[in-house]
Amino acid sequence: MKRDYTYRLGFASLVVLLSELLFWGLLALLYLYLIPNIPALSLERYEYFPVLAGSSILGLLFLAHLRSRKKAMERLVQPKLSTGVLPGLSTGRQVLHYLLWRWAIAFLILALMNPRFGKKEVEVRYSGIDLMICLDVSNSMLAEDISPNRLLRARRAISQLLDKLHGDRIGLIVFAGDAYVQLPITTDYEAAEMFLSSVSADMVPTQGTAIGKAIYLALNSFGTDNTGSRSIIVITDGENHEDDAVTAATQAYEQGVIVHTIGMGSVEGAPLPIYDRGIKRGFKKDKEGNTVMSKLNEDMLTQVGSAGGGIFVRATNADVGLDLIVDEIEAMTENEFGTEKYADHEDRFQIFLLAGLVMLCLDVLLSYHKRKMLGIEL
Repeated sequence: MKRDYTYRLGFASLVVLLSELLFWGLLALLYLYLIPNIPALSLERYEYFPVLAGSSILGLLFLAHLRSRKKAMERLVQPKLSTGVLPGLSTGRQVLHYLLWRWAIAFLILALMNPRFGKKEVEVRYSGIDLMICLDVSNSMLAEDISPNRLLRARRAISQLLDKLHGDRIGLIVFAGDAYVQLPITTDYEAAEMFLSSVSADMVPTQGTAIGKAIYLALNSFGTDNTGSRSIIVITDGENHEDDAVTAATQAYEQGVIVHTIGMGSVEGAPLPIYDRGIKRGFKKDKEGNTVMSKLNEDMLTQVGSAGGGIFVRATNADVGLDLIVDEIEAMTENEFGTEKYADHEDRFQIFLLAGLVMLCLDVLLSYHKRKMLGIEL
């Protein structure tokens, strides 16, 4: 019987088509049925899904390569000489090499997507420092001696602080002539970012700088049963304080709460801008027509920090000073807030990684041509 010693494209195309139908069938089963209906099954990194789907192009590249080689053989080798020139030529082995590569790549991409199924019980211990931030939102915080202004610079610094916290609980109090809890103490840093972004100079109707009220409110926000490591950070320019902030800081320290202060502004001061519908129209003036200057009350804030057992840091355009205070806070003993047990999916990427590597090893060991052993064609 006459044998064809060139590549059989029809056979190769059929095998590639069946392989892709199987691939897409399994993919559809996984994506449309298994993942939505089996809670214990999930993929961690869906961003690799387009890569997995795009791997189907390998079939077209393989067939194009096989077709090119077939044409080259037909052009260069006469049919009568093909048996001697091309001994052991095997379309089946070429296709088998392709299948090993194609499915190895599919399994390796699946390993990157980290399939997760089955559940394991995980126990998490929560520990850290309780931290309340008291932020001055009075009109004087709109002064621009710190760029872009005192309030916006303070907000940015608090946002950077949130990125550095790990397990610590944080709360936010805003104050001017009165004080309000903007965010109860929590470990939800995303919620803290959201509440922080809504802070503005017009959210407290009563003007002033009631630092003492803010400290007392922060103390109450910790809770009466909380006796662990606690700290208060007061961020303000300290101008026009209306109560005895030093006494409030002293009482906080007596209850085991450390009070730190950050001074926003300069001793020289800056004019207070007047805004109309978000547009700066000029600067505030007194009854005599002189421009009102807002100055940092550094002496008072130093006394508050000292009375509260903490430190005073003066903010600048380059550094608000939170890093120094964070160092002080990190030196405090962490509280254990409790433990929580929950069921988590187990990573199973190892199975697919191993399958992909095994297929690559088989590809290396498999010859591209037929061999005879004991008279049997292999």
